[in-house]
Amino acid sequence: MKITEKQRRYLRGLAHPLKPLILVGNGGVSGGVIAETQRALHDHELIKVRMTGAPREARDAALENLAKVTQSALVGRIGHVATLYRRRPDLPKIVVPD
Repeated sequence: MKITEKQRRYLRGLAHPLKPLILVGNGGVSGGVIAETQRALHDHELIKVRMTGAPREARDAALENLAKVTQSALVGRIGHVATLYRRRPDLPKIVVPD
């Protein structure tokens, strides 16, 4: 999923007050984490994921892989927290400017 820089800034602003819904620990990105992320993206469209227990390079690769597998856009990353966005096709809650 591709988003423009303008859309990325808008979504980061919306995500600022959110708390992480998905917590990834030492087990990494497993099937259960992927399933829960899919459900959360369907319900909320914009979520935060917190990943701990991994070095920076492994964490970055795992978060990019999670975004790819869930067909979402990686809006941003700050430390251990990443923001993912996937528009809900049937009933979008967030209107992203073009």
